Amino acid sequence: MSSNQIIIVTLLAITMAMFLWGRWRHDMVAMAALLACVFTGLVPGSEAFAGFGHPAVITVASVLVLGYGLQISGAVDVLAKHLLPASSGPTLSILALISLTALLSGFMNNVGALALMMPIAMQMAAKHDLPAGKVLMPLAFGSILGGMTTLIGTPTNLVVAGFRESSGMSSFSMFDFSPVGVSVALVGITFVGVFGWRIVPVRKQSESGSFDTGTYLSEVRIISGSTAENMSLQEVEQLLDEADAQIIGMIRRDVRLSAPNPRRILQDGDILVIEVEPESLPKALSSLGLKLEEEIPASDDQESETLPDAELNKSDGKIPEKDSDIDTSKAEEIVVQELVVMPGAALVNRSATDIELRTRYGINLLAISRQGQRSIKRLRSTPVKDGDVLLLQGDPESVSGFASQFGCLPLAARDIRVPKKGQALTASLIMTIAVAAVAFGILPAAVSFVAGALAFAIFGIVSVRSIYTSIDWPVVVLLAAMLPVANAMLTTGAADLIAQFLLDNVAQSHAIAALVLVLTMFLSDLMNNVATAAVMCPIGISTANQLGVNPDAFLMAIAVGASCAFLTPIGHQNNTLILGPGGFRFGDYWRLGLALEVIVVAVSVPMLLWVWPF
Repeated sequence: MSSNQIIIVTLLAITMAMFLWGRWRHDMVAMAALLACVFTGLVPGSEAFAGFGHPAVITVASVLVLGYGLQISGAVDVLAKHLLPASSGPTLSILALISLTALLSGFMNNVGALALMMPIAMQMAAKHDLPAGKVLMPLAFGSILGGMTTLIGTPTNLVVAGFRESSGMSSFSMFDFSPVGVSVALVGITFVGVFGWRIVPVRKQSESGSFDTGTYLSEVRIISGSTAENMSLQEVEQLLDEADAQIIGMIRRDVRLSAPNPRRILQDGDILVIEVEPESLPKALSSLGLKLEEEIPASDDQESETLPDAELNKSDGKIPEKDSDIDTSKAEEIVVQELVVMPGAALVNRSATDIELRTRYGINLLAISRQGQRSIKRLRSTPVKDGDVLLLQGDPESVSGFASQFGCLPLAARDIRVPKKGQALTASLIMTIAVAAVAFGILPAAVSFVAGALAFAIFGIVSVRSIYTSIDWPVVVLLAAMLPVANAMLTTGAADLIAQFLLDNVAQSHAIAALVLVLTMFLSDLMNNVATAAVMCPIGISTANQLGVNPDAFLMAIAVGASCAFLTPIGHQNNTLILGPGGFRFGDYWRLGLALEVIVVAVSVPMLLWVWPF
């Protein structure tokens, strides 16, 4: 191996390890890898940021704008209203829901399609008295399967098309992915909709009007005159057991105790960190006269009064909606809202204190649900993670504005949007024209979809400001930074070495295509799918060159494998998005995910060799 080959392989190994570690965001790691390649001379400084002008990057950004426009124009609502059955059994309802989501995912960002359909899925679960996860996991998997079917369905397809173009051939066209992608999606969706949803782990039977978000970690304060004051910790724990709650930590005078002595006597001002189901939270509060910490104004903590049971009952079991920091002159204007944190949201790795949630937005953070993890950090100083479910209290406009600004999705019925007359039709026509222009080769994908995004702005479907806020910039930066890094694998010959190793020691001829697919799928389950595609494309192209065959079968195998990450919640953004709302744990995905990945391999390998023969 030459020195440049050793350097690029080492940098790539470190980069993949950083992706897997997850300590820093993927776009930061990718940018660091790009700069390392520049500093070591693998990428010329003049070409370091050429990836930001790559057609694949431009196309990803513009498709995100178009998807957002379809959403806010009401076009998707019209489709949902006419295509989803009004009254049917759970199997047909789930099958119809994930089929529609897959269809949408083919023409808009699949994360956006999932976010759009999640409230409908929640309502469907409640309607059929199913745990939310029984609908959410099939929905997420269906959106991923649908993204494979077109050039613009997922950024990984655009990455693959970009590498094909950079290897001296033309880019894949709009529907080149459809023969294999649609075949896999049809079989996968049928399996998930008819049988698969039944094997999703049951975490909690949903109840009408509630969502299965797992347990909350909440802070409650012992206030003067409450039942819990002067009781031992053990006595309080016994009473909390009746409310299905448990104490996992204690804070006294800012000293955090992870395992407090059960005989410790509780005092006025002590804070207990409790783990409790959402529906049991009011009971836990009222049984001991406790107060949610975030509902107590900092200026008069000791003077807060606890609502008696009668007052609690008037709120139909809901959390008392009282806070001196929020205008309660009209009690009906204060809401308690559950929000799930979207992958890559602006709130990720920031706490309520960091963003000054109470002082700037007039919103209280009452609890955080993070399935399978515990922390005794102060609630207000706990960094938020992807998939967390936040319980917020505030006026509807403030909560809605906060959710929009920080990338959170309300877990409730969607607000009724009233778009301007004809916007849904106009948006649909623009999108159809843009897709047709690409499909018939009239315009390159980047040009056509940028023109479509501009048309959305001209016709007032998407505001100019929203054009920029609707773009998932971390994905754009990740893609733009990884393209030159992956290209360095080709120019240094490192990809050829890896391909030769696979051919000499692992598989031969047609079997290597299946190996590339499985290897890509495995990596995608562990790290970002866009990064996986960027890493594997040079290896696929080099493997084809050494075999002396057309690389299309290998590139398509990489496209399928990079999209099909079903085993873990970190493999795909959509898996992360349902983690909190579904009440899932890390290991809950493999049961349905493994069966689905086996089906994907069984269907896609023969289709790849038939549609894209060597």
